[in-house]
Amino acid sequence: MNTVAALLRPIPLPTMARLRTDPGSQVFTLLRIGFAVLPILMGLDKFAELMNDNWSAYLASEYNDIIPGSAQDAMYAVGVVEILAGIVVLVVPRFGGLLVAGWLAGIIGSLLLVGGYGDIALRDFGLLLGALALFRLAGAQSADSPDGLTAESLESRPSGSANGKAAKPLERGAVS
Repeated sequence: MNTVAALLRPIPLPTMARLRTDPGSQVFTLLRIGFAVLPILMGLDKFAELMNDNWSAYLASEYNDIIPGSAQDAMYAVGVVEILAGIVVLVVPRFGGLLVAGWLAGIIGSLLLVGGYGDIALRDFGLLLGALALFRLAGAQSADSPDGLTAESLESRPSGSANGKAAKPLERGAVS
């Protein structure tokens, strides 16, 4: 499968049995749910204004100058994009992780241009890293991962192994 097709391939949620035993699947599922629900909620709030009643204050004038309409119109468009991004993460997490990471990079740029929102920009940078982690984990969860790290290959390896060799248990107090 080519890279673009693999990127856009829907990935089913891991089975409950796998979630109970595989920390990687647990992290993947937490990130997938988080990066689906949170953008949808933030997007809906651009219309409802329950969490913030002045979203347009976060829009840099440099961005607003190139976007047609008012800053409020831009925030409505942002809301629609965020809702769509959340849905994409839920269905196609590998592409969705990259989409959300790119979106967050744009938000960080806007916050830094507006000024006074460095703390929020830093938080969003952490979220951007999480979105990139989702992208990478989705590749490992995909049955047709182009990098060869597939769910089946992980399950066929000895327990605790990333390289096909059995992992030695750590002695108490040892550092890996």
